[in-house]
Amino acid sequence: MKLTKEQVEQLALLARLKLSQEEVERMANEMTDILEYMAILGEADTDGVKETTQVTGLTNVSREDVLDKRLCRPDELLEASSLPKVQHQIRIKRMM
Repeated sequence: MKLTKEQVEQLALLARLKLSQEEVERMANEMTDILEYMAILGEADTDGVKETTQVTGLTNVSREDVLDKRLCRPDELLEASSLPKVQHQIRIKRMM
């Protein structure tokens, strides 16, 4: 499946990338190669192969986020910002 320039331009728009026409042409070829390689990998017989997410044996360690009120109150953190506050939140300019 050969990607067209229009498809690459649409992907660049979605990813918010500014590509020159030269880059669009190069990306069309490179992304087509990647998709073709992925199709080859999709043909591999993986029946009976156990799913693997990582092979090091390490696991993520996480904990619940807990607000330690001894450090400061949430309103004190808000006051550290010079931006306007609305209903205990910092108001920022709209993005895009």
